[in-house]
Amino acid sequence: MGLFKRIGDNLRANLNSLLDKAEDPVKMLEQYLRDMEDDIADAEAAVAKQIAVVKRLEASCKDAGLMVEKRVDQAKQALAQNREDLARKALEDKKIHAAKAEDYRGQWERARAVADSLKKQLLDMKDEFEKMQAKKATLIARANAARAQMEINKTMSGFGKDTALKGFQRMEDKVLQYEAESAAGLELRNYSKGIDEELAELGNNQSEIDEELARLKESLKDQQ
Repeated sequence: MGLFKRIGDNLRANLNSLLDKAEDPVKMLEQYLRDMEDDIADAEAAVAKQIAVVKRLEASCKDAGLMVEKRVDQAKQALAQNREDLARKALEDKKIHAAKAEDYRGQWERARAVADSLKKQLLDMKDEFEKMQAKKATLIARANAARAQMEINKTMSGFGKDTALKGFQRMEDKVLQYEAESAAGLELRNYSKGIDEELAELGNNQSEIDEELARLKESLKDQQ
C-alpha cells in the first residue's frame, strides 16, 4: 500500500511540475519579449522596404521631370533651327514624360504616407517593448514572491498532518514514558530499601528487649 501511494505521489508531483513549467510567468514573459523583438525586426524590414520604394518613386518622378525640361529645351532649339517637325516630336515626348512624372508623384506621395505610418507603428512597438522590458523585472519579482507565498501556504496547510510532525510527537510521548518508568523504578528501589532498614531496626529492637528481660530476671534472682 505504501509503495503504490509513493508512486501516486511521485506521478502527481511530476504532473504538477509540468503544469507549473507550462505556465511559468518568468519564462512566458521572456518568450513574449522575444516575440516582440521578432515583430520589431519584421517591422523594421518592412519599413526599410517601403522607404526603398519611396526613394525609387521619388527618383523616377525627378527623372521624368528632368526629361520634361530637357524636351522643352530641345523643342526650342529645333524651332530656332526651323525644325518645327522635330520640335513637335520633342513636345509630344515631353507630354509623355510629364504624364509619367505626375503618375510617379502620386505613387511617391502615397508610398511616403505608407512609410510614415509604418515608421510610427514601429516607434510605438519599440516604445511598448521598452515599457515591457522595464516592467519585466517588477513582474518577475512579484511572480517569485507570489510563488514563494504559495509554497509556504501549501506547506503550512499540510503541516498539522505531516508524518514527521506526528513521528516527533510520538517520540516525545515515548520519552515521557521512559521518564515515568525510570521514576517508578527509582521509587520502587527506595521503597524496598526502606523495608530492609525497618526490618534491621526491628531486629535491633528485639535484641535490646532480650537484654532488658535478661537483666530483669537477674535482678529477681538477687532479690530471692
